[in-house]
Amino acid sequence: MDIKPLKIGDLVAKIPVIQGGMGVGISLSGLAGAVALEGGVGIISTAQIGFRSPDFDKNPIAANLKAIGEEIKKAREIAKDGIIGVNIMVATKDYEEYVKTAVKAGVDLIISGAGLPISLPKLIEGSKTKIAPIVSSLKSADVICKLWDRKYQRTPDLVVIEGARAGGHLGFSVEELERFDQKEYDGEIKKIIALVNQYGEKYEKEIPVVVAGGVYDRADLDYYVSLGASGVQIASRFVATHECDADPKYKEAYLNAKEEDIVIVKSPVGMPGRAINNAFLERLKGGPIKVEVCRKCLSACNPATIPYCITQALINAAKGDVDNGLLFCGSNAWRIQELVSVSDILEEFK
Repeated sequence: MDIKPLKIGDLVAKIPVIQGGMGVGISLSGLAGAVALEGGVGIISTAQIGFRSPDFDKNPIAANLKAIGEEIKKAREIAKDGIIGVNIMVATKDYEEYVKTAVKAGVDLIISGAGLPISLPKLIEGSKTKIAPIVSSLKSADVICKLWDRKYQRTPDLVVIEGARAGGHLGFSVEELERFDQKEYDGEIKKIIALVNQYGEKYEKEIPVVVAGGVYDRADLDYYVSLGASGVQIASRFVATHECDADPKYKEAYLNAKEEDIVIVKSPVGMPGRAINNAFLERLKGGPIKVEVCRKCLSACNPATIPYCITQALINAAKGDVDNGLLFCGSNAWRIQELVSVSDILEEFK
């Protein structure tokens, strides 16, 4: 099948692959810059992005805002003319400040999920930054398109559909995950694409739709393009690359994972997620792990009532303390067998 470049307004990615944002500290400037350099779209996760700063525990939000600008700048130096974006969760505490900081740093694209990014158009006004909501259903796509149309007289520049086979936090209930049917969801994807195309016609612009969640190889790209998508978003597979910003032990955990090791977990704020089973998750079965310090990551989090601190668990993993860390992953992470370069992965998608 002939594959076309991914056009997001005046941005053109030669390879229609977006590298998914992975926090904490998994997709920073190293990975995003390498993907963008090779012709894909490189995405930096802003989730607790300043965790390496010496001031992080005292003032996490200030450390994060500073790191956003620094990581975008470093990614640009690697990517040259490639497309650099950020993933900012709507559930992030002080979400609007994160968006404004990324825009000020000149980021090309903001992808936003973990809630509906209702205020995103207002926050990027007057800039060239493109915006893309993450949706998991026709209902959420309809809500955001209607709202942006009515309130801001605009549409998304890109829409990311994230299915139930994705890694990290998922936009589905545990019950929905258990009875998930891919063929049924393919029908949902087609409906979302048709809806987005209606708004594209209204505003006389092309709005690309990319599919995420369980996407692994060229066959997956061809499949979703045949459904009407313009490209795909891939995350887990980029973990096992030389350029990925994670610690080598984190990458080894992916390489050693078997299919039965990939499990559904509950986030401290109640959302289900997908991760690699390890000593940390086994220990959680015995009861809550005390929260030592709050790093102000999620607006809905109460440190006094949560079973563990997700920031600490993700930081431990990113730094290589995998036995005390949370290892988010997609459903196909077990298929990854070797450490490769970003260019090796993107070569098959050209």
